[in-house]
Amino acid sequence: MTPLGRRLAETIRRTGPIGVDTFMAAALGDPEHGYYRTRDPLGAAGDFITAPEISQIFGELVGLWCADQWRQMGEPATVQLVELGPGRGTLMADLLRALAVLPGAAAAVRLHLVETSPVLRRHQASLLEAFAPHWHDSLETVPPGPLLLVANEFFDALPIRQWQRRAGIWHERRIGLDAEGRLAFGLGAASAPPVAPPPAEEGAIFETCEPGLGLAAALGRRLAAAPGAALVIDYGHVRTAPGETLQAVRRHRSVPVLEAPGEADLTAHVDFAALARILAGPGVQCWGPVTQERFLAANGALLRVARLTSGQPEAAAAAIREAARRLLDPAQMGSLFKVLAATSAGRPVPSGFSREQIA
Repeated sequence: MTPLGRRLAETIRRTGPIGVDTFMAAALGDPEHGYYRTRDPLGAAGDFITAPEISQIFGELVGLWCADQWRQMGEPATVQLVELGPGRGTLMADLLRALAVLPGAAAAVRLHLVETSPVLRRHQASLLEAFAPHWHDSLETVPPGPLLLVANEFFDALPIRQWQRRAGIWHERRIGLDAEGRLAFGLGAASAPPVAPPPAEEGAIFETCEPGLGLAAALGRRLAAAPGAALVIDYGHVRTAPGETLQAVRRHRSVPVLEAPGEADLTAHVDFAALARILAGPGVQCWGPVTQERFLAANGALLRVARLTSGQPEAAAAAIREAARRLLDPAQMGSLFKVLAATSAGRPVPSGFSREQIA
């Protein structure tokens, strides 16, 4: 058992079973042993790889989308550019390079990074020093005003709760100890999930992410109060549905969720329908979600591949094409990953979406 696992087991012995959200919050964010507090999880030497690390095309196209949104906002003299969970800063570096196609947009940007990991903050500082970033533990401390916000693979790491249907009644799933003292799943008393689940079969699991919904509500209030646009890119489902999606990844392989708290990444699929319902309040429009393939293709991915491969040796060109294929191929990231946009009301249809795709 990991050091954090032993601490959680002792807590359970003293006070009883804990919620899945409590377990997940500790496993990822514990100040001493939390996964994101103690390591750089990205890349071949880490546990997973994200789209910005695969190809520069991803961040560049997001940057062009942001530049277009700034123009549609009326080209404000100052705009808060925010990334939630910026990783190593790779996406933001590529985004800012593309944003420079509109010099006024680049000059208007005030960069804000919502990041709690000291390890990743150091990476971000090294890569983005020229843009004078400001770091925040949450969106709440980002200054008000016109806003451009990007969240790539952020919502999937927010703590979730799980519920299981038994004898026609929902019970919250809890984590206790088995006969050998190991962490084990169990059920608590009957209780209703905070998000109404659709019809489900006996034994079905239903997941809710209250921190994600709270963040969506806060973001919606900002977009209603000042011109802005937000882009959420993550893996998840278009409609609210039952299903167990919580997973643990270690060294690029799936491992049991309770096996190594603090030493494995934990994620769950994002419920885009629930996010959109909260975001799309008075003064805010939501668009999509669309697949990552559709969003990137509509924003010029293939044209960018052609530009980057032009004049390159065949080996280099093949590597560029293969990286882009990983982003676009429905059998890889193109279909699993979805893109949801939110804008202040009354704005034109964002690039990559259509009028029929209003959430």
